[in-house]
Amino acid sequence: MKQFIGVTKALSDPSRVKIVKMLQHRSMCVCEIQATLELAQPTASKHLKILEEAGLVTYRKSGLWVNYSLADGKSNPYAATLLGNLRHWLDSDPEVLGMAKRLPEINREQICKR
Repeated sequence: MKQFIGVTKALSDPSRVKIVKMLQHRSMCVCEIQATLELAQPTASKHLKILEEAGLVTYRKSGLWVNYSLADGKSNPYAATLLGNLRHWLDSDPEVLGMAKRLPEINREQICKR
């Protein structure tokens, strides 16, 4: 039951659901997520940590970058099921649509130069 509760709690925050929806499109670094959702860096990092602990998100270091992507679900069957369902859910939601439109404009090199 602990894994199930962890996944449902992780997805109980709208920002974390948006992060999952963004990561369906491509892997992203914290600064890209932060810029897209207009969050402070510590807030974005905290959300990513919660998603990671729930088995929904994973990360990979690549040089100076830490790239976050959706987990494969092998470590948590509840995470796998919800990630699969979320692929089809909320696609017509106005907030999710607006966020998806902004993603091509989000460029880590430009954001992180600031």
